[in-house]
Amino acid sequence: MKIIVIPVTPFEQNCSLIICEETNTAALVDPGGDQLRILSIVKEQGVKVDKIILTHGHLDHVGGTEAVAQALNIPIIGPEKEDLFWLEQLEVQSQRFGFPTTASFTPTKWLEENEIVTVGNIKLKVLHIPGHTPGHVALLDQASGQVIVGDILFNGGIGRFDFPRGNQALLIRGIKEKLLTLPAETVVYPGHGPTTTIGREKAGNPFLR
Repeated sequence: MKIIVIPVTPFEQNCSLIICEETNTAALVDPGGDQLRILSIVKEQGVKVDKIILTHGHLDHVGGTEAVAQALNIPIIGPEKEDLFWLEQLEVQSQRFGFPTTASFTPTKWLEENEIVTVGNIKLKVLHIPGHTPGHVALLDQASGQVIVGDILFNGGIGRFDFPRGNQALLIRGIKEKLLTLPAETVVYPGHGPTTTIGREKAGNPFLR
């Protein structure tokens, strides 16, 4: 699985372009804004994007979703259904943070724990890890040893849990049970900042001791 990270929005949110090099099929994860830049990179890569996948419903992760979906005529998949209330508040979120007005929307399909999402020959396993938001999911490609985690886990940090329906205990438990049990060499793609590995976070993340 090839991943191209595209930082977008003033929050430097990591939109990810997932590419199956065997089929030239691709998916976009969390197109939070700057949709013209995202579409330009898709065109440069010459890939066929067949879906958008959302890890959770915060504005900086979903703000460009509908524009990109309409431009490419593709479905919107995820997050888990408990994040509906965040998607319903997108207009309020955009006003609060000074973003362009973003209308609420409903995904084409919600995701569920252990579901498999295919991108060409890539099989992404859905891990539902609430705590940052109640419907947050991570996307694991066991074959290549890579996991896209949104705002669950960062290089040296974890996601905030002081938002409505956030939960510190659930977040840490989910990280320990579903992420830190992965092989140490698994590469972690967070929603902000640089990549890391499971081994590095297991050994040195101060929030997980």
